[in-house]
Amino acid sequence: MREFDVAVVGAGAAGLSLTHRLARANLPGAGRGGIALLEPPPGPLRAPARTWCFWEHDGGEWDGILAARWDRLAVIGPDGRRRRSRVAPLAYKMLRSGDFEAHVRSGLDGGVTPYDAAVTGIEDGPGRAAVRAVDPAGVPFALAARWVFDSRPPSRLPPAPTTLLQHFRGWFVRTEEDAFDPDDVVLMDLRTPQPPNGVSFGYLLPLSAREALVEYTEFTRQILDDAGYERALRDYTGRVLRLDEFTVTATEQGAIPMTSARFRTRAGRRVFRIGAAGGATRPSTGYTFSGIQRQAAAVVRALARGRVPVPPVPHRRRHLAMDAVLLRALDTGRLDGAEFFARLFGRNSLRDVLDFLDGHSTLPRELAMGATVPLVPMSATTAEHAWRTLRPG
Repeated sequence: MREFDVAVVGAGAAGLSLTHRLARANLPGAGRGGIALLEPPPGPLRAPARTWCFWEHDGGEWDGILAARWDRLAVIGPDGRRRRSRVAPLAYKMLRSGDFEAHVRSGLDGGVTPYDAAVTGIEDGPGRAAVRAVDPAGVPFALAARWVFDSRPPSRLPPAPTTLLQHFRGWFVRTEEDAFDPDDVVLMDLRTPQPPNGVSFGYLLPLSAREALVEYTEFTRQILDDAGYERALRDYTGRVLRLDEFTVTATEQGAIPMTSARFRTRAGRRVFRIGAAGGATRPSTGYTFSGIQRQAAAVVRALARGRVPVPPVPHRRRHLAMDAVLLRALDTGRLDGAEFFARLFGRNSLRDVLDFLDGHSTLPRELAMGATVPLVPMSATTAEHAWRTLRPG
């Protein structure tokens, strides 16, 4: 059984981000055993191509491979009122998974050993863990590692008072005439028909005056069927955006759990969970990429200091509590989701809201923002959440 210092299971955003940082860190001991990177062979077990979006200052680590970046964001309320603002010194960035993967792999050296293999089990141990897998020919094999980081999606979410799905379908569209403002991302367009519980909105990423990613998104318990997404996108592109003729050049679809569950990143003495399985997704937004970067950086820092590299959940406890209240208020129908988001973005600076959603805001500013949203449903749900939290058992 070949031995490694670190084994990373899964080569999506979390697995590749951690491998990239580990390979560059030149950690003590990494030269002896190196890093194993295991991902499923091409086929149904491998994640499809997708795009990741996030906001940060310019000069970020991934700036050289971005598909696009924008300085200005807009939110459109149910009444059609548009709130547009520059968010400098931040920028909203779009990264394609294929470009990210190619860039990371091109920078890996002989210290990283890639495996195309379906992992069938991970066995913890006092001094090392064993990873068991099957190669593309169906031959089983095993390797050992001092530390194992598992980025695979969980087969089952932890129990939680509230779990919604951020589910969406997006079209990459091309028009014959200019139809988009290349400088403006529409982060939320709330002119879509609203579900009884939850919220729906359009999302528009202009790649040029004639090309854009147009998405329809819901925060609800259940995903739609193909016909439902088709109707919603036809309604949004036609009635709302008034696009007469366009060509759909590609499609992307997904469902991201938005849950008040508590994630445990430690799965054993030598085994840890990272990425969405390790709580990197911000419950109120579904954004994950920035959380993954913070989590991976923390793991590398711990290893560099000779500590047990338990990945942190990269969100503050008070923010997770606030997110739990929001999800519960949406799920119960107490809160009009479209009104909530319109008021949040309409009565606060976009920069302040982005700072809050990325975990960089201060408590006084958060309390000030809280005073701008519907108080009765949020207060009632906060009291319910506090009671649930304090109630024994």
